[in-house]
Amino acid sequence: MRTFEYSVGGMTVKVPTGCMFTHIVRGSGRKITYQNAGVDCAFVAALSSGFCNWRIDFTYADTDNRTYRTSRGKTHSECKIDPMRNNSPQTLPRFGRTCAHLYVNGVRRVSQCHHITK
Repeated sequence: MRTFEYSVGGMTVKVPTGCMFTHIVRGSGRKITYQNAGVDCAFVAALSSGFCNWRIDFTYADTDNRTYRTSRGKTHSECKIDPMRNNSPQTLPRFGRTCAHLYVNGVRRVSQCHHITK
């Protein structure tokens, strides 16, 4: 994750280098038994005020890269250094990929995807 700045209530917040966005998917075939996404920051980055007005969305696309489902996360107004979200187990209707997206102040800042194959 690159360093970026955003404004909250007239104050500029800087998110430093040292944070990683992780996306974990467990299951077999089209069945997802566990899905989680979140931010993990190194010690120096953890001194920052974190991410304010954040949400994490999960999207699902077919093998032609057409998104057929979006699970939009709740927007959290509090500032957190380690935002995280779990998604419910599910069986996908088709193979393709699943992605997790971190939004801060309504702007997508980072995404990570996994292919769902036979």
